[in-house]
Amino acid sequence: MIHQIVLTPVIPNVIIVDDIPANLKILGDILEAEGYMVRPVLNGKLALQIAEKEKPDLVLLDIMMPGLDGYEVCQEFKKRPFLKDVPIIFISALTDTNDIVKALKLGGVDYISKPFRVEEVLARVNTHLKLHQQKKELQEMNAEKDRFFSIIAHDLRSPFNSFLGLTRMLVEDFDALEKEEMMDIALILRNSATNVYGLVENLLEWASIQRGLTAFNPRVLLLKSFLENALQTVSEFANSKRIGITYSMNDDLQIYADTNMLGSVFRNLVSNAVKFTPVGGAISISASDTGNGNVLISITDNGIGMDISMVDHLLQFDTQTGRAGTEGEPSSGLGLIICKDFVEKHGGKLWAESKEGIGSAFHMLIQNKTGALP
Repeated sequence: MIHQIVLTPVIPNVIIVDDIPANLKILGDILEAEGYMVRPVLNGKLALQIAEKEKPDLVLLDIMMPGLDGYEVCQEFKKRPFLKDVPIIFISALTDTNDIVKALKLGGVDYISKPFRVEEVLARVNTHLKLHQQKKELQEMNAEKDRFFSIIAHDLRSPFNSFLGLTRMLVEDFDALEKEEMMDIALILRNSATNVYGLVENLLEWASIQRGLTAFNPRVLLLKSFLENALQTVSEFANSKRIGITYSMNDDLQIYADTNMLGSVFRNLVSNAVKFTPVGGAISISASDTGNGNVLISITDNGIGMDISMVDHLLQFDTQTGRAGTEGEPSSGLGLIICKDFVEKHGGKLWAESKEGIGSAFHMLIQNKTGALP
């Protein structure tokens, strides 16, 4: 299965609920002319059924309707976890202050009196859609923050526990340890230090991205020589597991990229491939010109692979996808999030395909000249 990350514009969808067809047409035409997706509905019961199937971004709701009136429809929205955060704007001929106050107390975000003015409707709809989007973004930021601290708590604890245990052993049993035992402890300490350094490096890099402090300075690069230089540190890790890394691309193939960002992408992707490939495995890196100003780069391994669910959630910050490598190497999943951000910073695309027990492949499109990708 291929999981492709493509950024596409999101068109807000608005449900209009009114028992008078002429009102639905007038409001629908106004909002459709502004580019919104509009779903006109003649009664409250049907509005709830439609909203449960496809959550709206906003609801324009009349009050005086047969069956469920607007107040009851609003209450039903607020009772349902899936729909309770949908902004509802009442639009009604009722103008008494008590009616307006009741609508707002029941959870409405705004109230428009009929007969309405087109400019007022558009202004209020636009305002509340923006506020709703900002609220969602804030929730996502909080989720990322929680994930960030979860990574720190979980992935730093394990190597530091090793440090504490092994250093305690060195202090308490130093005279009783054989040379070979001390060498084993030293190797474990080195591996733990390497893992901690890699994690901290990723955490600092991610924090820099979030704060907008990561500079973006693309230039033309010879891909093969750039890769060979960027992956020197990863090659040592691969050699320790007797994993061969091969390259398949023309020596003169060029890309247009930021050296620091793309170097981080390749190191993270290849390091992940090494982690999840058993001793004696193989990793191949291929690249080719697509003929439309872009280069397709693929990093493929014959490791343990992933199931469909893991691939689907691989690049989502709010889902735990980290797992131990074939030799117990820790993995937080943060490196892949950084890869996604950096590739998209280039205007590129990143996706993965994998099969359990067979291996994984990560693919990306990167420009070989400015302005190539749409």
